[in-house]
Amino acid sequence: MEKDFYIQEVRVGRKVENFTAPAFDPQTGEFITVSLQENMDAGKWTILFFWPKDFTFVCPTEIIGFSDRVADFAAEDAVIYGVSTDSTHVHQAWTKLDPKDGGIGKVNFPLVQDSSHALSEAFGILIEEEGVALRGTFMISPEGVLEHSTINNLNVGRNVEESLRTLTALKSGGLCPLNWKKGDATLN
Repeated sequence: MEKDFYIQEVRVGRKVENFTAPAFDPQTGEFITVSLQENMDAGKWTILFFWPKDFTFVCPTEIIGFSDRVADFAAEDAVIYGVSTDSTHVHQAWTKLDPKDGGIGKVNFPLVQDSSHALSEAFGILIEEEGVALRGTFMISPEGVLEHSTINNLNVGRNVEESLRTLTALKSGGLCPLNWKKGDATLN
Protein backbone atom coordinates (compact mmCIF):
# COMPACT_ATOMS: atom_id res chain seq x y z
CA MET A 1 0.00 0.00 0.00
CA GLU A 2 1.34 3.40 -0.97
CA LYS A 3 1.81 5.82 1.91
CA ASP A 4 -0.03 9.08 1.25
CA PHE A 5 0.57 10.67 4.64
CA TYR A 6 3.52 11.61 6.82
CA ILE A 7 4.12 10.43 10.36
CA GLN A 8 6.41 12.40 12.60
CA GLU A 9 8.45 10.31 14.99
CA VAL A 10 9.48 13.59 16.58
CA ARG A 11 6.53 15.34 18.21
CA VAL A 12 5.99 18.80 19.66
CA GLY A 13 6.37 18.74 23.43
CA ARG A 14 8.60 15.66 23.41
CA LYS A 15 12.32 15.19 23.63
CA VAL A 16 14.19 14.86 20.34
CA GLU A 17 16.69 12.03 20.10
CA ASN A 18 20.23 13.34 19.65
CA PHE A 19 21.44 13.34 16.07
CA THR A 20 24.77 13.87 14.41
CA ALA A 21 25.11 14.62 10.72
CA PRO A 22 27.74 15.65 8.19
CA ALA A 23 27.55 19.26 7.07
CA PHE A 24 29.34 21.84 4.97
CA ASP A 25 30.20 25.11 6.71
CA PRO A 26 30.27 27.86 4.06
CA GLN A 27 31.94 30.28 6.49
CA THR A 28 35.05 28.13 6.92
CA GLY A 29 34.82 26.08 3.71
CA GLU A 30 35.16 22.92 5.82
CA PHE A 31 33.23 19.69 6.04
CA ILE A 32 32.12 19.27 9.64
CA THR A 33 29.83 17.19 11.83
CA VAL A 34 26.97 18.85 13.68
CA SER A 35 24.86 17.48 16.51
CA LEU A 36 21.88 18.43 18.58
CA GLN A 37 23.83 17.61 21.75
CA GLU A 38 26.50 20.25 21.07
CA ASN A 39 23.80 22.94 21.00
CA MET A 40 22.13 21.56 24.11
CA ASP A 41 25.48 21.53 25.93
CA ALA A 42 25.96 25.18 24.95
CA GLY A 43 22.44 26.11 26.14
CA LYS A 44 21.34 26.97 22.60
CA TRP A 45 18.09 26.50 20.70
CA THR A 46 18.39 24.51 17.48
CA ILE A 47 16.51 25.64 14.39
CA LEU A 48 16.35 22.95 11.70
CA PHE A 49 14.87 23.94 8.39
CA PHE A 50 14.57 21.49 5.53
CA TRP A 51 14.22 22.15 1.81
CA PRO A 52 13.66 19.63 -1.01
CA LYS A 53 16.83 19.90 -3.13
CA ASP A 54 19.74 22.18 -3.84
CA PHE A 55 19.83 24.05 -7.18
CA THR A 56 16.07 24.65 -7.20
CA PHE A 57 14.00 27.83 -7.37
CA VAL A 58 12.14 28.56 -4.09
CA CYS A 59 14.88 27.16 -1.83
CA PRO A 60 17.50 29.89 -2.39
CA THR A 61 15.03 32.59 -1.34
CA GLU A 62 14.50 30.85 2.00
CA ILE A 63 18.14 29.95 2.59
CA ILE A 64 19.36 33.46 1.86
CA GLY A 65 16.51 34.85 3.98
CA PHE A 66 17.57 32.76 6.99
CA SER A 67 21.21 33.63 6.34
CA ASP A 68 20.40 37.36 6.32
CA ARG A 69 18.78 36.99 9.76
CA VAL A 70 21.26 34.58 11.37
CA ALA A 71 22.53 37.29 13.75
CA ASP A 72 18.97 37.88 14.98
CA PHE A 73 18.56 34.16 15.69
CA ALA A 74 21.98 34.06 17.37
CA ALA A 75 20.91 36.99 19.59
CA GLU A 76 18.09 34.68 20.74
CA ASP A 77 20.62 31.92 21.56
CA ALA A 78 19.63 29.88 18.51
CA VAL A 79 21.78 27.96 16.05
CA ILE A 80 20.45 27.41 12.53
CA TYR A 81 21.06 24.26 10.50
CA GLY A 82 19.79 24.08 6.93
CA VAL A 83 19.06 20.53 5.77
CA SER A 84 18.36 18.80 2.46
CA THR A 85 18.76 15.28 1.15
CA ASP A 86 21.70 16.39 -1.00
CA SER A 87 25.32 15.65 -0.07
CA THR A 88 27.76 18.04 1.56
CA HIS A 89 29.62 18.24 -1.77
CA VAL A 90 26.45 19.38 -3.55
CA HIS A 91 25.91 21.94 -0.78
CA GLN A 92 29.48 23.16 -1.25
CA ALA A 93 29.04 23.49 -5.03
CA TRP A 94 25.82 25.49 -4.53
CA THR A 95 27.56 27.98 -2.24
CA LYS A 96 30.17 28.64 -4.92
CA LEU A 97 27.52 30.06 -7.25
CA ASP A 98 26.39 33.64 -6.91
CA PRO A 99 22.66 34.00 -6.16
CA LYS A 100 22.09 35.83 -9.45
CA ASP A 101 23.42 32.69 -11.20
CA GLY A 102 21.19 30.24 -9.27
CA GLY A 103 23.46 29.73 -6.28
CA ILE A 104 23.20 30.74 -2.64
CA GLY A 105 26.64 32.22 -2.04
CA LYS A 106 28.43 32.07 1.29
CA VAL A 107 25.51 31.63 3.69
CA ASN A 108 25.97 32.03 7.43
CA PHE A 109 25.10 28.58 8.79
CA PRO A 110 26.02 24.93 8.19
CA LEU A 111 24.29 23.02 5.38
CA VAL A 112 23.48 19.55 6.66
CA GLN A 113 23.52 16.40 4.55
CA ASP A 114 20.57 14.03 4.92
CA SER A 115 21.30 11.69 2.01
CA SER A 116 20.41 8.73 4.26
CA HIS A 117 16.98 10.36 4.76
CA ALA A 118 17.19 9.57 8.49
CA LEU A 119 16.44 13.13 9.65
CA SER A 120 13.72 13.75 7.05
CA GLU A 121 12.06 10.50 8.01
CA ALA A 122 12.30 11.11 11.76
CA PHE A 123 10.73 14.54 11.37
CA GLY A 124 7.99 13.11 9.15
CA ILE A 125 8.73 15.14 6.03
CA LEU A 126 10.33 12.64 3.64
CA ILE A 127 8.64 12.15 0.27
CA GLU A 128 9.98 8.63 -0.21
CA GLU A 129 9.24 8.21 -3.91
CA GLU A 130 11.11 11.43 -4.72
CA GLY A 131 13.82 11.15 -2.06
CA VAL A 132 13.29 14.76 -0.96
CA ALA A 133 12.01 16.54 2.13
CA LEU A 134 9.02 18.82 2.46
CA ARG A 135 9.73 22.35 3.74
CA GLY A 136 9.83 21.67 7.46
CA THR A 137 10.92 24.07 10.19
CA PHE A 138 11.59 22.71 13.68
CA MET A 139 12.60 24.55 16.86
CA ILE A 140 14.25 22.52 19.59
CA SER A 141 14.85 23.96 23.06
CA PRO A 142 18.21 23.80 24.86
CA GLU A 143 16.68 20.93 26.85
CA GLY A 144 16.15 18.98 23.62
CA VAL A 145 12.36 19.33 23.47
CA LEU A 146 10.68 20.01 20.14
CA GLU A 147 8.77 23.23 20.80
CA HIS A 148 7.62 24.13 17.27
CA SER A 149 6.97 22.41 13.97
CA THR A 150 5.68 23.75 10.67
CA ILE A 151 5.56 21.89 7.39
CA ASN A 152 4.88 23.38 3.97
CA ASN A 153 4.45 21.55 0.71
CA LEU A 154 7.16 21.84 -1.92
CA ASN A 155 5.88 24.92 -3.69
CA VAL A 156 5.44 27.37 -0.77
CA GLY A 157 8.34 29.08 0.97
CA ARG A 158 8.50 30.09 4.62
CA ASN A 159 8.42 33.45 6.34
CA VAL A 160 11.71 33.95 8.19
CA GLU A 161 10.26 36.84 10.19
CA GLU A 162 7.50 34.54 11.48
CA SER A 163 10.09 31.92 12.44
CA LEU A 164 11.98 34.52 14.47
CA ARG A 165 8.74 35.79 16.05
CA THR A 166 7.79 32.22 16.99
CA LEU A 167 11.19 31.62 18.58
CA THR A 168 10.95 34.79 20.69
CA ALA A 169 7.40 33.85 21.71
CA LEU A 170 8.56 30.39 22.80
CA LYS A 171 11.41 31.93 24.77
CA SER A 172 9.09 34.46 26.49
CA GLY A 173 7.66 31.73 28.69
CA GLY A 174 4.27 33.40 28.63
CA LEU A 175 0.96 33.01 26.89
CA CYS A 176 1.40 34.87 23.62
CA PRO A 177 -1.77 36.06 21.87
CA LEU A 178 -2.37 36.65 18.18
CA ASN A 179 0.36 38.73 16.50
CA TRP A 180 2.44 38.86 19.70
CA LYS A 181 5.90 40.36 19.18
CA LYS A 182 8.96 40.53 21.38
CA GLY A 183 8.42 43.28 23.95
CA ASP A 184 4.63 42.92 23.95
CA ALA A 185 2.89 41.89 27.17
CA THR A 186 1.96 38.23 27.52
CA LEU A 187 -1.40 37.11 28.85
CA ASN A 188 -0.08 35.90 32.19
